[in-house]
Amino acid sequence: MPEPWANWSGSVTCAPHSVVRPHSETEISSLVRQANQTNAHIRVAGTGHSFVPLCASDEILLSLDHLQGVVATNRDLRQATVWAGTKIHQLGDPLWASGLALANMGDIDRQALAGAISTGTHGTGASLGSISTQVIGLRIVAASGESIDCSPTVEPEIFKAAQVSLGALGIITQVTLQLLPAYQLHERTWIASFDECLADLETNINANRHFEFFWVPSENVCAMKALNLAQAGATPTLQRLERNAQGELTKAGFCLTGRLPRYIDDDRLDRSYRIFPSERNLKFNETEFAVPAPNGPDCLREIRQLMQTKYPAIIWPLEYRTLAADDIWLSPAYQRATVTISVHQAAELPYQPFFADVEAIFRNHQGRPHWGKIHAHTARELSQLYPLWDKFQTIRTWLDPQGMFTNDYLRTIL
Repeated sequence: MPEPWANWSGSVTCAPHSVVRPHSETEISSLVRQANQTNAHIRVAGTGHSFVPLCASDEILLSLDHLQGVVATNRDLRQATVWAGTKIHQLGDPLWASGLALANMGDIDRQALAGAISTGTHGTGASLGSISTQVIGLRIVAASGESIDCSPTVEPEIFKAAQVSLGALGIITQVTLQLLPAYQLHERTWIASFDECLADLETNINANRHFEFFWVPSENVCAMKALNLAQAGATPTLQRLERNAQGELTKAGFCLTGRLPRYIDDDRLDRSYRIFPSERNLKFNETEFAVPAPNGPDCLREIRQLMQTKYPAIIWPLEYRTLAADDIWLSPAYQRATVTISVHQAAELPYQPFFADVEAIFRNHQGRPHWGKIHAHTARELSQLYPLWDKFQTIRTWLDPQGMFTNDYLRTIL
């Protein structure tokens, strides 16, 4: 019997009766056809960076670890086709060698590309979208075992559904990305009081390609971070890693355990894919919602007040980021400029009452939950948050009429 599977934080475990690691799309198609004959269910697991049971399966768990790497690049069109099991951190060097780079990345780069796309993983930047918005083509093995290519011009409705699909339409095998010429980023970090941060919030969002901040409860200050394009030919600076007084490893002055390091005013310059990610040395659980951008500051104030009055012992910071509106059917940023607010708790500590109270605030601000992070929304509630929910369900039923690519959790939310 295969060993039990657990996600990164330990919040999800399962005991699949088989774990398969195909080496080709042909093997995937054969496996799917066999599953059809036995009415088996299949879920795909990447690196387990979702905090909810999206990947959990007591039947067949499929890994794309043998389907990794860049298939082809086109420098003139600034495009690359990549195997879907490729981890995001594995893309930087080969794309750079071809003179290319992702337009935006999240602050974790350990995820498999297919998982990041399927959950709408994102970074920050008011003019920039999630990783899914950089996708211009997908190849998917449907429940029939057939491979389907989709793009804005080929099977466009399947494509819009598949850009954020929770893995419910089929098994993504290849991804084609629209990229940028390789570029460097300059990172600046600094400290501001909470009032200063909010007073300057719109200015900082509009003045920087990427802006985000962490409100640190134990210090009641905000750790600010801005990224901007560096001048061509600028010399990279060394990455600064230090341990704070508690011995926790920090990067660029950030410590996500709720304590600030000895310094935080810092500047770094390097290739974009080296600047985007942050260190995640301690494990945590997380909830995150996307709210309309105008609601962001008030929503943040209410969560801060909740933490100061009801949960003063929780020291993990809140993260505040921005996202441009997009046209992806199940994207949390669908048709609205968006602020995302992330709330954390140490993986070994209870989070349920705290996250439930935070979610109540998000609901009052029309928040859409991040698909890979903890929430209590069901299909009934989610269907009211997404105008094209029924169109997604139509495509899903067409591609997977028997629900091969579902599990108990997906049946609850879809």
